[in-house]
Amino acid sequence: MNRRDFLATGTTLTAAAALPTFTTDLHAHTAPTAMTETTAASDAPRATRKILIAGGGFRTKFIGLMAQLSGKPRARVCFLPTASADSESGIIAFYQNCAPLNVEPFVQRSFIESLSQTQGWDEVLLSMDAIVVSGGNTLNQQAIWKAQGIDVVLREAWNRGIVLGGASAGSLCWFDEGTTDSRPKALSIVKCLGFLKGSHSPHYDAEPGRRPLYQKLIASGEMQPGYACDNDAGLYFEDTTVKRVVATRQGAKCYYVSAANGVVTEKVLEPEQI
Repeated sequence: MNRRDFLATGTTLTAAAALPTFTTDLHAHTAPTAMTETTAASDAPRATRKILIAGGGFRTKFIGLMAQLSGKPRARVCFLPTASADSESGIIAFYQNCAPLNVEPFVQRSFIESLSQTQGWDEVLLSMDAIVVSGGNTLNQQAIWKAQGIDVVLREAWNRGIVLGGASAGSLCWFDEGTTDSRPKALSIVKCLGFLKGSHSPHYDAEPGRRPLYQKLIASGEMQPGYACDNDAGLYFEDTTVKRVVATRQGAKCYYVSAANGVVTEKVLEPEQI
């Protein structure tokens, strides 16, 4: 429908017809109109929910593991590069990482307009077997997802058993909170989707400020205990339980970081190589 037809049609609608209502819980954001059928589907029995993260370096081997976890012979894998402002170089790298794999790669940009984006977020993302979230600015990613209702669709995807994952902003986004470089001057705390409880720190071995800040915040009680991942190391969660610890580089590790009486404990989680 073009803009002239849309305006003409709109003048014939009653206020009740023009403003559909949605039923949401206290933690949900109002969903777009296309989500009404999806919301009803959430009453169905829930599949095993799956998230695969890495501290950094979510390349071919991690995407291949996501495809394997989907259980599909030729998985439909979608790249969601919101945090990188739909970076073209990141999109090209995603296709390159998928090239050796038996998958169907897709990209869903967030910086779109309705003339060319003719399917809703739910129509695209819920048709996938796996969704890879890019690195980048986590704070901006969260703001855009919430404004667009993408956060609601991702929760539905998780509940349906679509494999979610990514590194950096693509790992941090699934937790309650974590450390981010999304603001000027210094690392800070960012609040995220809360699919996985607790906190997260990516790039644990790659950026000098990450480890001391994460431990300081947990020791002081400013941040919940949680998981830290070196670059090239990651965790696979089923529902909210860690099922596998994996790495694509020797020496890369994951950690569970907690504190008691202000004293930090860093438990090493040794990975299997993939």
